[in-house]
Amino acid sequence: MSLSPFHLAIPVYDVALARAFYNDVFGLEEGRSSEQWVDFNFFGHQLVIHEQPKTPGQESAHTNPVDGHNVPVPHFGVILAWDEWEALAERLKARDTQFVIEPYVRFKGEVGEQATMFLLDPCGNALEFKAFKDMSQIFAK
Repeated sequence: MSLSPFHLAIPVYDVALARAFYNDVFGLEEGRSSEQWVDFNFFGHQLVIHEQPKTPGQESAHTNPVDGHNVPVPHFGVILAWDEWEALAERLKARDTQFVIEPYVRFKGEVGEQATMFLLDPCGNALEFKAFKDMSQIFAK
């Protein structure tokens, strides 16, 4: 499966704090930047943090129920290989990360079984990281 990299720009109300988070927590490589924005290589995709005053969504996230958990909306993230997901989950746990939804396997034994975890960046943007043992199940019904 060949994918094109996506570009996503997200609001952050503290560029320095968000920059440190994406650098330190995930070890992301930086691209271009200014005082108001920073490009990151987000697992092969272009993530840009842009300075913006705090939004209502960053104050308190809306959630929808999925598999017995309250999933924050909006959120973004990437689908990793299973071993990469496990390594990231261990890295985040070792850093005493506060998860919105702790790492676990969702839809166990069902179509679309997947590992998932949710966390917030320091500016309230929700991130999800997931993995499928069978990548052909990404869009399975």
